[in-house]
Amino acid sequence: MCDTLVCLPSVTKNGRMIFAKNSDRSPNEPHIVERIPAMDHDLEKEPEVQCTYIKVKQVEHTYAVTLFKPSWIWGAEMGFNEYGVNIGNEAVFTKVKRGKAALIGMDLLRLSLERSKTAYEAMICITKLLAEYGQGGNCGYQKEFYYDNSYLIADGKEAYVLETAGKYWVAKEVKGYYAISNALTIDNDFDFAHPEILVEKMNNPKFSFRKKFSEPVFTFFAKAKKRRSCSIDTLQAHLGEITIETIMTILRSHQTTENRASVGSVCMHAGGPIGDHTTGSYIYEYRDGSDICYFTGASLPCISMYKPLLKDHVEDEPTNLGISYWAKRELLLRYFLSGQADRALFVAEREELEKTMLYDISKAQSIAELKTLVVLYGEKEEELINKYLQPLEATEYHFSLGSSYYRKYWTKMTKRLIDDLKIINKGL
Repeated sequence: MCDTLVCLPSVTKNGRMIFAKNSDRSPNEPHIVERIPAMDHDLEKEPEVQCTYIKVKQVEHTYAVTLFKPSWIWGAEMGFNEYGVNIGNEAVFTKVKRGKAALIGMDLLRLSLERSKTAYEAMICITKLLAEYGQGGNCGYQKEFYYDNSYLIADGKEAYVLETAGKYWVAKEVKGYYAISNALTIDNDFDFAHPEILVEKMNNPKFSFRKKFSEPVFTFFAKAKKRRSCSIDTLQAHLGEITIETIMTILRSHQTTENRASVGSVCMHAGGPIGDHTTGSYIYEYRDGSDICYFTGASLPCISMYKPLLKDHVEDEPTNLGISYWAKRELLLRYFLSGQADRALFVAEREELEKTMLYDISKAQSIAELKTLVVLYGEKEEELINKYLQPLEATEYHFSLGSSYYRKYWTKMTKRLIDDLKIINKGL
């Protein structure tokens, strides 16, 4: 489960395009940040690249990418490349029968970022790889979870939405703004399509890609319509005045009260019989050569802080924010969920820190100043985490908030998380 949105310059307050996504996955799945440099490849020695389940043909040169990804997956949930191409993918549930393991949606996302200079190129890259290799494979962490994929793709000048069902696909250029969740959205208003879909539309003017391929049960219980409506309604209400703060508000929004599961919330909380958990979040602002990404590197954006990254790697900034970075923040977040740490006080401090950060970035006059701020606010967020986590590090978790089911769920998941981290740490 996820939510992705894009706002073109025509609808934002400062005339800059904004791209953003919440990644909703299993709550114990490590969500890591990885920077991979541009590379040349000797195709005689390295003709193929191993993706999550299969190998595909390698290309001579791959572009630098920044990926936000599950630790065990080759591909990524979301990310951007050195040319400012951003992609976020969504699980969509379709009637197409599942085939053998192939490229999963996250692999297609990474491959296209590594091989594309524009949003249009990325869209075409995904459709070509889809035709050659197909899509499929388990995407669940400690469970089985299969799905097809949709994508939002942007490059600062234009954006596209691409939706797939097995080998079939449709796409259209975004006008103004767009949001996708875990459901197909395109009926017959597409600009590009799989050849067989084009023929079907010619023969049937009432053809709808969404209606033809949507699987109704999973789509309904995913609450995609509700989450997408939240994003769309907020964007519509702020047309021409959309800012980074507007997007943060959307990504942190809830449709339920605290201390309960919320499948219908953009900031998704696990804790019920179904649904996932927002394990990572990011916002990308195009800024004429000084693009900035704001990322959490942690779950629950309603609590976690957005920190800045520049499109290009900054000296003194870690290249990879791996499992240990995620785990430290996750262990603190579990204390907030249990009621053992003061969530309201932490959020108040985080809000003040973010407010100062955004102000400082707005006043920065050079890349050098922005680089300094990237390092500074990374350090300040680390200090805030330590302030709340260190007094509790030896404290056993005791969940006292929410329903009995909710408390038992988080007790079980946290025990499993601690056991998993012990195994991971032994292997490091």
